[in-house]
Amino acid sequence: MLPTDADLTHSEIDLTSGEARVLLLACGALAREILDIIEINALAHLHLRCLPAIYHNTPEKIVPAIRDIIARDGDTYDKVFVVYADCGTGGQLQAACDELGVEMVKGPHCYSFFEGNDAFAKRDEITSFYLTDFLVRQFDAFVWKPLGLDRHPDLRDMYFSHYTTLVYQSQIHDPALVALAQQHADRLGLSFEHRHTGYGDLETTLLNV
Repeated sequence: MLPTDADLTHSEIDLTSGEARVLLLACGALAREILDIIEINALAHLHLRCLPAIYHNTPEKIVPAIRDIIARDGDTYDKVFVVYADCGTGGQLQAACDELGVEMVKGPHCYSFFEGNDAFAKRDEITSFYLTDFLVRQFDAFVWKPLGLDRHPDLRDMYFSHYTTLVYQSQIHDPALVALAQQHADRLGLSFEHRHTGYGDLETTLLNV
């Protein structure tokens, strides 16, 4: 049974078992999508371990956590693959992976690889604010409360003055999530765009791990 989003937010969790040969070290915000990809494509050789999704807001914690797990458990697998993009580490994650001899997902962040890195780069949407399925479900925990908007809603216009559009990149087809994303856009005072991306480059990458 998949842990709840709340479990994935703050915990390091193993989500698959068995005689898997490849260890995936992933962001907890990608757990549902990676498990779907594993099941749909029968990728039984992949073992998924997720780091706390809250590292989305504290990217300085990602590299030390990845290093610790590889040092502790890396030798028990044929291969380790890091399912993070740069994710705000300023190139430090790629440098650490190069040093450790492991591969990682290409791209600046998950919004890019969900859409497809090439397609995302061509859009140049500097005034767009992005949400994925996970972030739509966990908007308060990852956006509203960390920015203090639950306590000081008057700060909204200052934080989002340079944004014009909330873009919801959906991985699954769920009208309830689309409606919820529209509500989040309204709360932020932004126009709304729904763009169904599916799993994008994430699926393509995992098929070749």
